Amino acid sequence: MHANCPVCGLRFVREPGYFVGAMYFSYLLSIPPVFLLVLLLWRLTGWRYDLVVLAAFVCYLPAVPAVTRWARVIWMYVDQHFDPERST
Repeated sequence: MHANCPVCGLRFVREPGYFVGAMYFSYLLSIPPVFLLVLLLWRLTGWRYDLVVLAAFVCYLPAVPAVTRWARVIWMYVDQHFDPERST
């Protein structure tokens, strides 16, 4: 991740632990697709529920880097919306 935005110069990491809030958005972004995976796998395979949850988790793992990036972007937008003075 770049230290500053190449277009507008926005500092991405303002202080240690800045992106801790992005974990909440990552969680919110992950719930619907994992829930759908669980439902589809449970319906299609007839496996036990604990195996379906594990399989859905494994199927979702490749999407985690993208979701993490999206969560960070959403967190920066929310931060800029509520505290625009901290952009530099």
